[in-house]
Amino acid sequence: MRHFYYTAITVIILPLFFVFPPAHAAYGSLFRVTEVNDGDTVTIRAKSFAGIPLKTERVRLIGIDAPELRQEPWGRRSKCHLKKLLSKSNWVVEVEYDIDRRDKYGRLLGYLWGRDGRMLNERQVEAGMAVPYTFAPNVKYVERFADAQKRAKARKYGFWKEGGLTEAPRYWRKSHPR
Repeated sequence: MRHFYYTAITVIILPLFFVFPPAHAAYGSLFRVTEVNDGDTVTIRAKSFAGIPLKTERVRLIGIDAPELRQEPWGRRSKCHLKKLLSKSNWVVEVEYDIDRRDKYGRLLGYLWGRDGRMLNERQVEAGMAVPYTFAPNVKYVERFADAQKRAKARKYGFWKEGGLTEAPRYWRKSHPR
């Protein structure tokens, strides 16, 4: 009878590990995004057991700044664009850290990489949904972000289109906690 219970438990619980994968793979850097807070901040499932989240963390995308949600219409559009990018990766990302791993607010700081091998931080800038905004010592990809912004401006993507911005608004930085 005891063997029956162990078998039943194994048959029920073991498939849960395949249906609900752990929060991170063997590399230790793949995470499931559970929420998009705005165009430059997401929440990831940092620890889980059988798909049940045990701990979540907010991750601030390094090197970029997106409009706040209250800064319509671009705050909402930036958030929606990031959601679209994440959906293409099935909401699973690799988080790459730089020198400082956390900001003064306790958020993780990271470069998010999609399953296609492209950096989401850079793609936000390239689509005209964020601007480069780097702080030393986390400056690993500063040139990539500057190039992405040049492409967005030249193609008039996002808020660089006709009738949109001509330069990044200073008020983003004033109202955005760093």
